[in-house]
Amino acid sequence: MNRSAKKQGKWNDHYSRKAKKERFPARSVYKLQEMQQKYNLIKKGDRILDLGCSPGSWLLYAAKLTGNKGHIVGIDLKPVTINVPRNVTTYTGDIFSFGSFSQSIGNEFNVVISDMAPSTTGIKNVDSARSFNLCQAALEIAQNVLLPGGSFACKIFQGEDFKQFSDYVKSYFATCNIFKPKSSRKASKEIYIIAKGSRRET
Repeated sequence: MNRSAKKQGKWNDHYSRKAKKERFPARSVYKLQEMQQKYNLIKKGDRILDLGCSPGSWLLYAAKLTGNKGHIVGIDLKPVTINVPRNVTTYTGDIFSFGSFSQSIGNEFNVVISDMAPSTTGIKNVDSARSFNLCQAALEIAQNVLLPGGSFACKIFQGEDFKQFSDYVKSYFATCNIFKPKSSRKASKEIYIIAKGSRRET
């Protein structure tokens, strides 16, 4: 068996096969599904901002939850190439340049979700620091666009910056929980922070 075949077999697990069967572009949809089942983040009619939205699984799932009266906006460096429902709008760009989107996107969202991950090096401290920087950017965006009482769900790599980021989130939201989805790969260092009750003042 060649190296590429071994790699394909490694990642082709139960969740990957399920995603393909249910026509989601990636297995990551089941992480959001688990968060939704436990924390009821997304409701009918909500406006959702999805940071790091490509290839689009979270967009599709969120669109089902919000229904036609809701709206999902997605941003990613990589373009979303799948067909998305009419209540989904996507932008291709860098979240570190969010100001270039902010006027078009608006600032009245019920939920900000982020499944962003950095390009990894295999060096734990470097990768966790890069993840922390992405999470800081996501939190800053959430602070600016969430309606009072809104929710925030963000992936972060576990590392020395994790507690610092968790403390930041706690200072801006009424509740903050740490969540490791069952659908996360066992070897993965990723974990999610789920925060509800934005204290943003209008």
